[in-house]
Amino acid sequence: MEAFGNTLLEIVQFILGMGPTVMLPVVLFFFALVFQVPLAKAVRSALTVGIGFVGIYAIFGILTSSIGPAAQAMVINSGVNLPVTDLGWPPLAAITWGGPIAAFVIPLTILINIVMLALRLTKTVDVDMWNYWHFALGGTLVYYSTGSFWLGLLAAGIIAVVILKLADWSAPMLQRYFDLEGISLPTLSSAVFFPIGLLGNLIIEKIPVINKISIDPATIQKRFGLFGEPMMIGIILGVLVGVIAQYDLKGILSLGINIGAVMFILPRMVRILMEGLLPLSDAIKGFLKKRYPGREDLYIGLDIAVAIGNPAIISTALLLTPIAVILAFVLPGNGVLPLGDLANLAVFASMIVLATKGNVFRAVIIAIPCIIADLFVATNIAGFVTQMAADVNFQMPAGSTGMVSSFLDGGNPFRFWVLKIFDGDVMALAFIPVIAVVVYGVYRMTKNVVYAEGSD
Repeated sequence: MEAFGNTLLEIVQFILGMGPTVMLPVVLFFFALVFQVPLAKAVRSALTVGIGFVGIYAIFGILTSSIGPAAQAMVINSGVNLPVTDLGWPPLAAITWGGPIAAFVIPLTILINIVMLALRLTKTVDVDMWNYWHFALGGTLVYYSTGSFWLGLLAAGIIAVVILKLADWSAPMLQRYFDLEGISLPTLSSAVFFPIGLLGNLIIEKIPVINKISIDPATIQKRFGLFGEPMMIGIILGVLVGVIAQYDLKGILSLGINIGAVMFILPRMVRILMEGLLPLSDAIKGFLKKRYPGREDLYIGLDIAVAIGNPAIISTALLLTPIAVILAFVLPGNGVLPLGDLANLAVFASMIVLATKGNVFRAVIIAIPCIIADLFVATNIAGFVTQMAADVNFQMPAGSTGMVSSFLDGGNPFRFWVLKIFDGDVMALAFIPVIAVVVYGVYRMTKNVVYAEGSD
């Protein structure tokens, strides 16, 4: 078993080593051939999708490389030191892929997805294998906690099922508000916040005065003209972040221009990706319509990066950056020093923004308790993450006290809940029916909004 696991791990790491910009076009190409898409169209579409992702990741890299140092400057200027270092998601993903569970999660997730599709339990075809690490992380945490390989795999499988269902749930709103036709986003770090966003939006609707406040890019642009355009919003917010980070004039202006550029260019990169994806999606739907009536409504599951270009998401993330730093310092019991994941707040906030239909004001309010939960969870599981890092010989960052975690992905409350369930925690088990009832209630109360049945 161990030899097989090592061989499988080597194969998986070789495939993943190509990176999503290479791996995803290859997967989409073979996927297209299975559904009898003409060879020339399959090649062109798959390559266009890959090129679109190159552009998306490049521009997203500008966002993270600009916000990351500014966020770190906020932390340094505060003078506060906390014992647990926030690695951010890239090191956490690398640590997870090097663990004992990860190699088995890819075939497990593919099998689960196929079975759910065959039984009509999902509409999402999750081709984003790189992000299967999110499922693997949950399984790895359970493995480290229980010592059981099989319980770890079971946990990863359950997480995959839940995320596929959440991706289905949010897809209709994605198509309307983010203009992502035929796509769902089964990225755990964002998908789990969709029902929370819907619930928060329902609550805000009941609060007088607050429920009248609407701050979204369309309203701002209509009211402020040039200064309400996404590019200008990005520049203004970038300048504000630079001021809070105590940059000099050159740094403030550079940060403003960089964020403005992200706001302006990223949606165009998404359009390139969609140019390649739509012919594949249409051809696949045509194939299914002929052979399996009623199954032409499938979604292609992609990385959350395709949604990050929405101006409301970036605006929300920029506003949350100083808020997250302040919360980390004032919350009693928090031990995580936010660093690596602060630049990833756009991923965290994306589905909350979607649930509020782009209302930045509401999204920020709903996100604050979620950030608080993330900080406490990231502190709680720091021991597990530190042990995982040591087992795969991860090089600890300079200045680390030895304890590491991940503010957002490590602090994800859904994964933590699953961990506690498999630990046999009484409170976690008791919350299963409670959360099930709440989620079902939210589904029923927001059905018209999500699926546009009689209202928007």
